[in-house]
Amino acid sequence: MSNLPAHCVFAVFGLWLATAAWSSEIVATDDRGRELTLPFPARTVVTLAPSIAELVHAAGAGARLVGVARYSDYPPEVKKVAQIGDSSRVDLERVLSLKPDLIVGWKTGNQAADIERLEQLGFRVFVIEPDTLAAIPRLLRMLGRLAGTETAASRAAQAFEDGVHALRARYGTRPAVRVFYEIWHMPLLTVNGSHMINDVIHLCGGSNIFAAVPALTPLVSLESVIAAHPQVVLGGSSATTPPEFAAQWQRYENFSGLRNVKAMYVDPDHIQRQTPRILQGARTVCEHLESVRANRRP
Repeated sequence: MSNLPAHCVFAVFGLWLATAAWSSEIVATDDRGRELTLPFPARTVVTLAPSIAELVHAAGAGARLVGVARYSDYPPEVKKVAQIGDSSRVDLERVLSLKPDLIVGWKTGNQAADIERLEQLGFRVFVIEPDTLAAIPRLLRMLGRLAGTETAASRAAQAFEDGVHALRARYGTRPAVRVFYEIWHMPLLTVNGSHMINDVIHLCGGSNIFAAVPALTPLVSLESVIAAHPQVVLGGSSATTPPEFAAQWQRYENFSGLRNVKAMYVDPDHIQRQTPRILQGARTVCEHLESVRANRRP
């Protein structure tokens, strides 16, 4: 290059700078099917759901969080981050003051109008929908890419995949156990076959008695639960301890469809948030189902 005329050297150098700038762009497609382009890895991030703050942190980008949704509480340091509202209403003025490089929203958890308004204000919004166990490592890697923390994100994703593989190998082919999963007790709410919790039940060799219901989180009657003859009831959101959860179902033990059916507690933070911690919930579910198998009458 030293033999080139000066104007050629500057032209080549300018071309190199332009190429370098172009190559640093990050292009990704979110779970709405919309393409997002970042000129550089996000240095400041706002998340619009507690589970997303946890995902971002697990992807190695926790230090880049400048705004989180109300009730974001894990890991503990997330509690110190500014809050920007919740799923019912995002505080747009607060978000504007934070000037994030990236906002990560929840497709089925946030108001579509809030997402649209943030985009109209010029923010780069990446919307995710962690609806299966396989989505967790996929999103960890994607968030790591958007924040420039690929190494940490890849490590977390691999650990999650390894944990799921180990549970599937151990429990996936065990005799099926009919499961009723309770999201809430009064009224009775459960999950269908498209919910991530159904993935967990299946992973452990269980069968969700309401898998075929169209609604993602259907309201069901006690009579329909009794008619479905579950072998175990799992849940925990409506109680704070295993004995408290079990006591809610002991009153129904005289019904033939619920006689001798155990109600077994699962920490809701470990299974009802779509984050890597669902692996802890899955281990608990697998252990519960295995105890049901062990106590079956010959």
